[in-house]
Amino acid sequence: MDIMQSYDRWMENAVEDKDLVSELNSIKDNQDEIYERFYTSLQFGTAGLRGIIGAGTNRMNIYVVRQATQGLANYVINKYGSGAVAISHDSRIKADLFMIEAARVLAANGIKVYITRELQPTPVLSYLVRYFNCQAGIMITASHNPAAYNGYKAYGEDGCQMTDDAANTVYNEICKLDMFSDVKIADFDASVKNGLIEYVDESVYDKYLEKVMEQQVNPDICKDTELKVVYTPLNGTGNKLVRKVLNKIGVNDVIIVPEQEMPDGNFTTCPYPNPEIEEALGKGLELCEKEQPDLLLATDPDADRVGIAVKDYDGSYRLISGNENGVMLTDYILSCKKSDGTLPEKPVVVKTIVTTKLINKLCKKYGCELKNVLTGFKYIGEIILNLEKNNEENRYLFGFEESYGYLSGTYVRDKDAVVASMLVCEMAAYYKKQGKSLAEVIDGLYEEFGYYLNKTYSFEFSGAAGMQKMADIMSNIRANMPKQIDKYDVTTVCDYLLKLEKNTATGEETPIDLPKSNVISLNLSEDNAVIIRPSGTEPKIKLYITAVGKDKNDAEIICNNLVNASKQLLGIE
Repeated sequence: MDIMQSYDRWMENAVEDKDLVSELNSIKDNQDEIYERFYTSLQFGTAGLRGIIGAGTNRMNIYVVRQATQGLANYVINKYGSGAVAISHDSRIKADLFMIEAARVLAANGIKVYITRELQPTPVLSYLVRYFNCQAGIMITASHNPAAYNGYKAYGEDGCQMTDDAANTVYNEICKLDMFSDVKIADFDASVKNGLIEYVDESVYDKYLEKVMEQQVNPDICKDTELKVVYTPLNGTGNKLVRKVLNKIGVNDVIIVPEQEMPDGNFTTCPYPNPEIEEALGKGLELCEKEQPDLLLATDPDADRVGIAVKDYDGSYRLISGNENGVMLTDYILSCKKSDGTLPEKPVVVKTIVTTKLINKLCKKYGCELKNVLTGFKYIGEIILNLEKNNEENRYLFGFEESYGYLSGTYVRDKDAVVASMLVCEMAAYYKKQGKSLAEVIDGLYEEFGYYLNKTYSFEFSGAAGMQKMADIMSNIRANMPKQIDKYDVTTVCDYLLKLEKNTATGEETPIDLPKSNVISLNLSEDNAVIIRPSGTEPKIKLYITAVGKDKNDAEIICNNLVNASKQLLGIE
């Protein structure tokens, strides 16, 4: 079927959502706009679906959601015979509608559905899958993307986002379906009455919070220390549960950024609601100048990631990177548990391949095993699952990624900003009691191990031409592998698509025991590094730089030089 045939078919069949009808009519004489919506379909992968909200196969809408859910239903039925699925949503535009449509499809297929009455954080969805012994889960979210986006994350029975094999199986089922004629749809209200769709009771969220509270390292420290916190949920899902858990541990002086308190998928005060971006924290930082707290917390719209800023030596507020926060939390957990004798034998910390190498030195100090996994928290979840299978679940202490995702404990299998917010406040109180700020803590770690500067850069390639450009860049690098970047020799090349690590001096190749991923890691002399990875959820190539210097200024100079040389390698001006 060609693009215009697809468009005509949508004009005929996509009549239930008035917004889609209006959009389709508005583009009827615009070939470019029609092309962008129909030249491809959103592909279902380990990150589920993600795209701009709108009409067409290349957009997020009720028909794409229904088709994906029918594919998921077929997967559940084929694998388990029958089953249950938990569904929730965040504050995104049409997120509640997409949740309901997914529930209708599952109910029509005889699958039990547990659905939330209101928006909830992504980690809660992971918890619900495990709590209700579901065979799958769905979270309607586009995480930190701009307001125009929505998405659909699919989870397996272990509470992890779907692995490659499971996602491929679901995608194959989706590809067999005509989204208008092959999807089963039940009446929502009737399905609630007959019990196929069941609302989650409020008591379950209390049980989730009990599990979060079990992850405390120094349970009474916040009650004994006056800690002042400014918090912004960035118009997302963190507002209730983050505030509740902070109150439970004794952090009572919490000031909320008023413009970003309530759920709002338009994100009017933070167009990019991503705690990695300074602009998203702008309102919070303004309030910090007025209130002078110890700490700023900012959770992203689906509350699986948290960013922080801390009071610096001069009274201003310093943004702490995801790597820095992860290193501090790891050090806090390991040092306290070692001190009080609760560190398990053979403790395990897990990080992604693009996360700071400073953690390697920290784990070595505490005799802790460090496991490296591909980008994506599901791979950290897989490590927990493997430990669980060997009855070694207690060995897992902490997992994190540079993009502000953290998990302590094994009660969920996704990153959790609720537990991370709790631990950050606990950590801040612990050091405050010793007369130290978190700025002093991270600087002390740099003094001990060296200044590791980690920065991420994104280069956007929008539209159909952009995807081809990204593919060409990666192919060109593989065909013309550099021997140097700036003045630093390339010592090893890890190609995660080929699953090979090559020593450039000896030519020796070693297999990489990780799933295939389109990532190239160039390890350089003096422990510097450049990693190149096309995003799995956005039309971007990401560049991860590790620059190791004597101090911050030295590291920044090295980083700038590596970025400029890397942009030349990518052919980007």
